[in-house]
Amino acid sequence: MNDIPLETRRHSAAHMVARAVCNLFKDAKVDIGPATATGFYYDFDLSHRLAPEDFPAIEKEVARLIALDEKFVRTEVSREEARKAFEAAGQTYKLERLADIPEGEKISLYEVGGYVELCRGPHVEHAAQIGAVKLTSVAGSYYRGDEKNKMLQRLYGIVGDDADDIARIVERAEEAKRRDHRVLGRELGLFTITDEVGPGLAHWLPRGARVRVAIEDYWRKAHYAAGYEIVYTPHVGRAALWQTSGHLSFYRDGMFPSMDVSEGEGEGAHVEQYYVKPMNCPFHIQIYRSAKRSYRDLPLRYAELGTVYRYEKDGVRHGLFRVRGFTQDDAHIFCTPDQIVGEVRDTVRFARRMLAKFGFTEVQAYLSTKPEKAVGSPERWEQATASLREALEAEGMRYETDEGGGAFYGPKIDMKIKDALGRPWQLGTVQFDFNLPERFNLTYTGEDGKEHQPYMVHRALLGSIERFFGILIEHYAGAFPLWLAPEQVRILPISDKQLAYAEGIEKRLRESGFRTGVDKSSEKLGAKIRAAQLMKTPYMLVVGGRDEQNGTVSVRARGQGDLGAAKLEDFIARLEGELDG
Repeated sequence: MNDIPLETRRHSAAHMVARAVCNLFKDAKVDIGPATATGFYYDFDLSHRLAPEDFPAIEKEVARLIALDEKFVRTEVSREEARKAFEAAGQTYKLERLADIPEGEKISLYEVGGYVELCRGPHVEHAAQIGAVKLTSVAGSYYRGDEKNKMLQRLYGIVGDDADDIARIVERAEEAKRRDHRVLGRELGLFTITDEVGPGLAHWLPRGARVRVAIEDYWRKAHYAAGYEIVYTPHVGRAALWQTSGHLSFYRDGMFPSMDVSEGEGEGAHVEQYYVKPMNCPFHIQIYRSAKRSYRDLPLRYAELGTVYRYEKDGVRHGLFRVRGFTQDDAHIFCTPDQIVGEVRDTVRFARRMLAKFGFTEVQAYLSTKPEKAVGSPERWEQATASLREALEAEGMRYETDEGGGAFYGPKIDMKIKDALGRPWQLGTVQFDFNLPERFNLTYTGEDGKEHQPYMVHRALLGSIERFFGILIEHYAGAFPLWLAPEQVRILPISDKQLAYAEGIEKRLRESGFRTGVDKSSEKLGAKIRAAQLMKTPYMLVVGGRDEQNGTVSVRARGQGDLGAAKLEDFIARLEGELDG
């Protein structure tokens, strides 16, 4: 089975689960069942409320169907033939999905053992190639992700080679559950999301904010060192700006509704529509346009930790991974054609260096090329794509090519990392844009004295700070390295008699730039140690009467235990050495 893509097996397993559910529940109506990064899901409309107690029966039926080893047969049919087939089966959701397929596009059906699906594929050749299937959970999901539509039942599952492989996958899933950033975020006091403010709007609690400050301080320092200028832009803009950028034409569903604002006085009074920004790009363009540009000014690199707002619907929001308000580590590069290869190469190198700082050294790149419908001259597309490929190869990065997978406005590089559990996450993006420079009529004066259009590159390294923080929480299981830890050192006085001494140590550590605090509770030492361990604090300093007399601290390190007594200055030197290492 190893020669069959796992995504193909997962998608085929989803079909088999749909077939099994239809066999067991005769009123079942099916919607869609794609593969996911960890398995698959399938959405159902049926009168019976699915629960974990139903899983064994469904799994047994799936195993029986797989054992039949029937072939997956693909056929291309007319729209009318497909419509009649799904009408006869009473599958109304499939009829609606059929209506989504543009006129003239091929319509393919996949049939296995008499069960027919509307699907592009691909699938395994025959059922036994799927392997073993296990259901993991069930949840509600609005049809098409719209809370105005009916709530369907989403059945999740995983695929393995055999029962032993399934057991290993389940074990990894349990570990992932223990690392869930939503749970750890609450237990460690990092962030909260409240219904009173609104779903998908995160509050960074003091401990989480300390981590964010550490991330952002490093980010700013690294960007200045790499030749970027950091900018700040408004959170809202007039409708005309978003009309020019094309967002109101292509992205309106992802934007919050407009605000009507009265402007002007007397005869000049009028109402303007404003939108909160879903992206920073048009604002960075305004900064570029704020002065006349020459080839001598380029490249210009603008970077911003810009907070944007997108109307993510119910069913797709997920902790910090998918929120309505988030801060992008955004940047835009404006340069000449001659500069583009060097700029892309520097960006790729910069991305790898920054990701390594956070503990992600395994980076996989994906190069997406020109789609059928695209703006910009063929020559520009060829040069842009070649520059991306040249940069990847020059930097020795492994990459795969997604032919035709680029956006209509330019080719791109996506960079994925793997976390401690081996899960892939897409973070960095280097995206050419031939659309916005033309829409906003961007120019620079060339060496020939004529006006030219600059190349524009969208660039993100971490994605969004919120999502990246969620990934970090799960990657480190909340036990952040020293430089990121919200509390780097906790001081534990054995009794109130050492409280003043502990506070003096706290003051000295703070003056040295460390994040620290004193446990002033009346708990016994053992309880104080356990409390610090639960907060995953890297270092604890136990101070008793002897420590005060000798001017020392008793050091305990996370994962190592008691390291013995040390002079405070020696301990500070240890911390500084660890941070520099």
